[in-house]
Amino acid sequence: MNYETCLTKSAAKVIKFSLLESKNTYKKHYPQANCYLCNTKKNETLLRRQVKANLPTKWGNFNIFAYSEQHDNQQPHIALVHIDADVTGVVPVRIHSECITGDLFGSRRCDCGEQFEASMNIIQASRGVMIYLRQEGRGIGLINKLEAYNLQDVGYDTIEANVHLGFEPDERDFNIAIDILDDLNIKQIELITNNPEKISAIDHSKIKLVKRIPLIIPSKRENEQYLKVKQDIMGHLL
Repeated sequence: MNYETCLTKSAAKVIKFSLLESKNTYKKHYPQANCYLCNTKKNETLLRRQVKANLPTKWGNFNIFAYSEQHDNQQPHIALVHIDADVTGVVPVRIHSECITGDLFGSRRCDCGEQFEASMNIIQASRGVMIYLRQEGRGIGLINKLEAYNLQDVGYDTIEANVHLGFEPDERDFNIAIDILDDLNIKQIELITNNPEKISAIDHSKIKLVKRIPLIIPSKRENEQYLKVKQDIMGHLL
C-alpha cells in the first residue's frame, strides 16, 4: 500500500486531522523505516472463534470470545462483549493491543493501562465491546519491548528504539480486529481511540465508522516524551 492510498476522506472527516501531514512528518524524521500509516497488513491467517464463555467482571457481565488459528493457542485474541450489547445497532468498540506492563502492572512509561480502564468504563456504561489483540509492544513482543525500554533509557524515543531493533515503528495488524467484528456480526461502531491508524483500518473495511470517542488521559512525568512522539510523529489525537 502506498502513502496516497492510506489517505481516506472519511477518516480525515471523522478525526479532523491530516494524515498526509502526519505521513510527511514521519518520513522526515524516520526515512529509514516505512510509513507506519501504510504498514497495515492484510490478515491472511485462518482466525477462528474457538470458544465463548460468560465472564462476570467489575465492569459487569460479559461474554468472552477467544480467537486463534488453533484451539491449543495459549495467547488467543479476545473479544469482551457486554451481555446487553445490541450488535444490530451502533456499538461502542475499543480495539486494544496487549500491554502487560501497562494493563497488568500499571507502568507509567505509557498510558495503555489507563486507556484500557477508561475504555472499559465507557463500554460498561454504553454496553459495548472490547477487542483485546495479543500484539504486545506494538507487535514486537514483550522481550523486544523490554529491550526497547533499555534503549529509551539511553536516549532513543519509542519509534527509534523499535527501528534500531530491526522492526517497523508499528508492527500491528488491525485487520484481525475487523475479522473479529465480522464474526460478531457488528456492522456499525463508535470507535474508542486516539489512533488514526485504527480509524484508517475501519475506513478500509465494510464496517461503518459512525464516530470516534476520544480518550483523554493526562500525561505523567514518566511518559511525557512517549506521548509527545505519539502525538507529533505518529499523529495520535491527544
